[in-house]
Amino acid sequence: MSKKIGDVILDVSNISLRFGGVKALSDISFNVKEHEVRAIIGPNGAGKSSMLNCINGVYTPQEGTITFRGQTFGHMDSHQVATMGIARTFQNLALFKGMSVLDNIMTGRNLRMKSNILMQALRIGPAEKEEMMHREKVEHIIDFLEIQAFRKTPVGQLPYGLQKRVDLGRALALEPQVLLLDEPMAGMNVEEKQDMCRFILDVNDEFGTTIVLIEHDMGVVMDISDRVVVLDYGKKIGDGTPDEVRHNEEVISAYLGTSH
Repeated sequence: MSKKIGDVILDVSNISLRFGGVKALSDISFNVKEHEVRAIIGPNGAGKSSMLNCINGVYTPQEGTITFRGQTFGHMDSHQVATMGIARTFQNLALFKGMSVLDNIMTGRNLRMKSNILMQALRIGPAEKEEMMHREKVEHIIDFLEIQAFRKTPVGQLPYGLQKRVDLGRALALEPQVLLLDEPMAGMNVEEKQDMCRFILDVNDEFGTTIVLIEHDMGVVMDISDRVVVLDYGKKIGDGTPDEVRHNEEVISAYLGTSH
Protein backbone atom coordinates (compact mmCIF):
# COMPACT_ATOMS: atom_id res chain seq x y z
CA MET A 1 0.00 0.00 0.00
CA SER A 2 1.58 3.28 -1.05
CA LYS A 3 0.70 6.30 1.05
CA LYS A 4 0.22 9.78 -0.30
CA ILE A 5 2.95 12.19 0.77
CA GLY A 6 1.92 15.83 0.56
CA ASP A 7 3.65 19.19 0.23
CA VAL A 8 6.38 20.54 2.50
CA ILE A 9 4.96 21.14 6.01
CA LEU A 10 8.24 22.01 7.76
CA ASP A 11 11.21 23.73 6.16
CA VAL A 12 14.52 24.08 7.98
CA SER A 13 16.71 26.65 6.26
CA ASN A 14 20.42 27.41 6.89
CA ILE A 15 20.30 26.67 10.63
CA SER A 16 23.52 27.34 12.55
CA LEU A 17 23.79 26.85 16.30
CA ARG A 18 26.78 27.65 18.51
CA PHE A 19 27.42 27.18 22.21
CA GLY A 20 30.26 29.58 23.00
CA GLY A 21 32.98 28.62 20.51
CA VAL A 22 31.51 25.20 19.77
CA LYS A 23 29.53 24.83 16.56
CA ALA A 24 26.73 22.33 17.15
CA LEU A 25 25.09 22.88 13.73
CA SER A 26 26.53 24.51 10.60
CA ASP A 27 24.21 25.79 7.87
CA ILE A 28 21.76 22.88 7.94
CA SER A 29 18.84 22.85 5.48
CA PHE A 30 16.23 20.14 4.84
CA ASN A 31 12.47 19.86 4.62
CA VAL A 32 9.75 17.55 5.87
CA LYS A 33 6.72 16.71 3.75
CA GLU A 34 3.25 16.18 5.11
CA HIS A 35 2.51 12.58 6.10
CA GLU A 36 6.07 11.27 5.69
CA VAL A 37 8.39 9.57 8.15
CA ARG A 38 11.58 11.64 8.02
CA ALA A 39 14.64 10.30 9.83
CA ILE A 40 17.64 12.28 11.10
CA ILE A 41 20.66 10.04 11.55
CA GLY A 42 24.35 10.39 12.27
CA PRO A 43 27.09 9.25 14.65
CA ASN A 44 27.10 10.37 18.30
CA GLY A 45 27.69 14.11 18.62
CA ALA A 46 26.47 14.79 15.08
CA GLY A 47 23.95 17.42 16.25
CA LYS A 48 20.73 15.42 15.86
CA SER A 49 19.11 16.31 19.22
CA SER A 50 20.29 19.93 18.85
CA MET A 51 18.41 20.02 15.54
CA LEU A 52 15.19 18.78 17.17
CA ASN A 53 15.71 21.30 19.98
CA CYS A 54 15.84 24.11 17.41
CA ILE A 55 12.64 22.88 15.75
CA ASN A 56 10.70 22.70 19.00
CA GLY A 57 11.95 25.95 20.47
CA VAL A 58 14.27 24.69 23.21
CA TYR A 59 17.30 26.27 21.49
CA THR A 60 17.45 29.49 19.49
CA PRO A 61 19.74 29.14 16.47
CA GLN A 62 22.07 32.07 15.75
CA GLU A 63 21.32 31.84 12.04
CA GLY A 64 18.61 30.44 9.81
CA THR A 65 14.86 30.09 9.84
CA ILE A 66 12.23 27.42 10.35
CA THR A 67 9.02 27.59 8.33
CA PHE A 68 6.00 25.65 9.56
CA ARG A 69 2.90 25.57 7.36
CA GLY A 70 4.04 28.71 5.51
CA GLN A 71 4.87 30.76 8.63
CA THR A 72 8.56 31.58 9.02
CA PHE A 73 10.28 31.96 12.39
CA GLY A 74 13.78 32.88 13.46
CA HIS A 75 12.80 31.61 16.89
CA MET A 76 9.78 29.94 18.46
CA ASP A 77 9.30 29.14 22.13
CA SER A 78 8.29 25.62 23.16
CA HIS A 79 4.75 26.59 24.18
CA GLN A 80 4.13 28.32 20.85
CA VAL A 81 5.47 25.29 18.97
CA ALA A 82 3.18 22.93 20.88
CA THR A 83 0.17 25.21 20.33
CA MET A 84 0.87 25.21 16.59
CA GLY A 85 0.82 21.42 16.51
CA ILE A 86 4.38 20.12 16.94
CA ALA A 87 4.82 17.57 19.76
CA ARG A 88 8.03 15.99 21.02
CA THR A 89 9.17 12.95 22.95
CA PHE A 90 12.55 12.97 24.69
CA GLN A 91 15.43 10.52 24.92
CA ASN A 92 15.24 10.59 28.72
CA LEU A 93 11.71 9.90 29.85
CA ALA A 94 10.18 12.92 31.56
CA LEU A 95 7.06 11.12 32.79
CA PHE A 96 5.36 11.63 36.16
CA LYS A 97 6.44 8.35 37.74
CA GLY A 98 3.92 8.40 40.63
CA MET A 99 0.94 9.15 38.39
CA SER A 100 -1.10 6.57 36.51
CA VAL A 101 -0.78 5.87 32.79
CA LEU A 102 -4.14 7.58 32.21
CA ASP A 103 -3.18 10.72 34.15
CA ASN A 104 0.21 10.96 32.42
CA ILE A 105 -1.44 10.89 29.00
CA MET A 106 -4.10 13.37 30.22
CA THR A 107 -1.32 15.91 30.87
CA GLY A 108 -0.79 15.96 27.10
CA ARG A 109 -4.30 17.39 26.74
CA ASN A 110 -3.59 20.48 28.87
CA LEU A 111 -3.04 22.79 25.91
CA ARG A 112 -6.42 21.79 24.53
CA MET A 113 -8.37 22.53 27.71
CA LYS A 114 -10.49 25.68 27.57
CA SER A 115 -11.89 25.90 31.11
CA ASN A 116 -9.83 27.56 33.85
CA ILE A 117 -7.93 25.63 36.52
CA LEU A 118 -10.46 26.33 39.30
CA MET A 119 -13.35 25.02 37.20
CA GLN A 120 -11.25 21.99 36.26
CA ALA A 121 -10.40 21.31 39.92
CA LEU A 122 -14.01 21.61 41.06
CA ARG A 123 -15.26 19.91 37.88
CA ILE A 124 -18.16 22.31 37.55
CA GLY A 125 -20.14 23.52 34.57
CA PRO A 126 -18.46 23.15 31.21
CA ALA A 127 -15.27 21.80 32.85
CA GLU A 128 -16.86 18.45 33.67
CA LYS A 129 -18.17 17.99 30.14
CA GLU A 130 -14.82 19.04 28.73
CA GLU A 131 -12.92 16.61 30.94
CA MET A 132 -15.13 13.76 29.78
CA MET A 133 -14.38 14.64 26.16
CA HIS A 134 -10.62 14.76 26.83
CA ARG A 135 -10.78 11.49 28.77
CA GLU A 136 -12.49 9.85 25.80
CA LYS A 137 -9.63 10.96 23.51
CA VAL A 138 -7.09 9.61 26.00
CA GLU A 139 -8.91 6.26 26.29
CA HIS A 140 -8.75 6.00 22.51
CA ILE A 141 -4.95 6.53 22.61
CA ILE A 142 -4.63 3.94 25.41
CA ASP A 143 -6.53 1.41 23.27
CA PHE A 144 -4.48 2.33 20.22
CA LEU A 145 -1.19 1.75 22.09
CA GLU A 146 -2.53 -1.50 23.63
CA ILE A 147 -1.90 -0.44 27.23
CA GLN A 148 -5.49 -0.84 28.55
CA ALA A 149 -4.32 -3.31 31.20
CA PHE A 150 -2.10 -0.61 32.77
CA ARG A 151 -4.51 2.39 32.70
CA LYS A 152 -4.46 2.82 36.48
CA THR A 153 -0.87 1.63 37.09
CA PRO A 154 1.68 4.22 38.28
CA VAL A 155 4.05 4.72 35.34
CA GLY A 156 7.13 4.14 37.52
CA GLN A 157 6.05 0.51 38.01
CA LEU A 158 5.99 -0.27 34.28
CA PRO A 159 8.84 -1.85 32.32
CA TYR A 160 10.90 0.56 30.21
CA GLY A 161 9.34 -0.38 26.85
CA LEU A 162 5.84 0.39 28.15
CA GLN A 163 7.01 3.67 29.69
CA LYS A 164 8.23 4.69 26.23
CA ARG A 165 4.77 3.84 24.89
CA VAL A 166 3.16 6.09 27.54
CA ASP A 167 5.54 8.88 26.50
CA LEU A 168 4.39 8.43 22.90
CA GLY A 169 0.77 8.48 24.10
CA ARG A 170 1.28 11.76 25.94
CA ALA A 171 2.71 13.37 22.77
CA LEU A 172 -0.22 12.00 20.73
CA ALA A 173 -2.69 13.48 23.22
CA LEU A 174 -1.75 16.91 21.87
CA GLU A 175 -3.10 15.76 18.47
CA PRO A 176 0.05 17.01 16.73
CA GLN A 177 0.43 17.57 13.01
CA VAL A 178 4.16 16.88 13.36
CA LEU A 179 5.60 14.48 15.94
CA LEU A 180 9.30 14.72 16.83
CA LEU A 181 10.67 11.47 18.26
CA ASP A 182 14.10 11.55 19.89
CA GLU A 183 15.47 8.00 19.86
CA PRO A 184 12.11 6.31 20.54
CA MET A 185 13.78 2.88 20.59
CA ALA A 186 16.89 3.59 22.67
CA GLY A 187 17.47 0.90 25.31
CA MET A 188 14.79 -1.45 23.95
CA ASN A 189 15.07 -5.15 23.24
CA VAL A 190 14.24 -6.55 19.79
CA GLU A 191 10.59 -7.27 20.60
CA GLU A 192 10.00 -3.81 22.11
CA LYS A 193 11.61 -2.22 19.04
CA GLN A 194 9.32 -4.16 16.73
CA ASP A 195 6.30 -3.00 18.72
CA MET A 196 7.45 0.62 18.67
CA CYS A 197 8.08 0.48 14.90
CA ARG A 198 4.56 -0.78 14.38
CA PHE A 199 3.08 1.98 16.53
CA ILE A 200 5.09 4.69 14.75
CA LEU A 201 3.90 3.43 11.35
CA ASP A 202 0.31 3.17 12.65
CA VAL A 203 0.43 6.75 14.00
CA ASN A 204 1.69 7.89 10.62
CA ASP A 205 -0.94 5.87 8.79
CA GLU A 206 -4.08 6.06 10.96
CA PHE A 207 -3.70 9.55 12.44
CA GLY A 208 -1.99 10.97 9.35
CA THR A 209 0.72 12.42 11.62
CA THR A 210 3.97 13.57 10.03
CA ILE A 211 6.93 12.07 11.89
CA VAL A 212 10.50 13.27 12.32
CA LEU A 213 12.65 10.80 14.20
CA ILE A 214 16.20 10.41 15.43
CA GLU A 215 17.23 6.78 15.61
CA HIS A 216 20.54 4.90 15.93
CA ASP A 217 19.28 1.54 14.72
CA MET A 218 20.00 1.69 10.99
CA GLY A 219 17.83 -1.33 10.25
CA VAL A 220 14.84 0.44 11.77
CA VAL A 221 15.59 3.68 9.90
CA MET A 222 15.89 1.95 6.56
CA ASP A 223 12.67 0.00 7.18
CA ILE A 224 10.31 2.76 8.26
CA SER A 225 11.59 6.05 6.79
CA ASP A 226 10.49 7.70 3.57
CA ARG A 227 13.52 10.01 3.51
CA VAL A 228 16.66 10.33 5.60
CA VAL A 229 18.88 13.33 6.39
CA VAL A 230 22.40 12.53 7.65
CA LEU A 231 24.41 14.79 9.98
CA ASP A 232 28.06 14.46 10.97
CA TYR A 233 29.91 16.90 13.23
CA GLY A 234 27.04 19.38 12.85
CA LYS A 235 27.12 19.37 9.04
CA LYS A 236 24.70 17.76 6.59
CA ILE A 237 26.44 15.04 4.59
CA GLY A 238 23.49 13.22 3.03
CA ASP A 239 19.79 13.58 2.23
CA GLY A 240 17.49 11.31 0.26
CA THR A 241 15.65 8.01 0.25
CA PRO A 242 16.98 5.22 2.50
CA ASP A 243 18.47 3.59 -0.59
CA GLU A 244 20.26 6.76 -1.76
CA VAL A 245 21.67 7.37 1.70
CA ARG A 246 22.77 3.76 2.09
CA HIS A 247 24.97 4.09 -1.01
CA ASN A 248 26.32 7.58 -0.28
CA GLU A 249 30.13 7.36 0.06
CA GLU A 250 30.36 10.24 2.55
CA VAL A 251 27.72 8.63 4.76
CA ILE A 252 29.45 5.24 4.60
CA SER A 253 32.79 6.75 5.62
CA ALA A 254 31.24 8.77 8.48
CA TYR A 255 29.62 5.64 9.89
CA LEU A 256 32.62 3.39 9.37
CA GLY A 257 34.99 6.05 10.66
CA THR A 258 37.19 6.04 7.55
CA SER A 259 37.04 9.82 7.17
CA HIS A 260 38.32 10.51 10.71
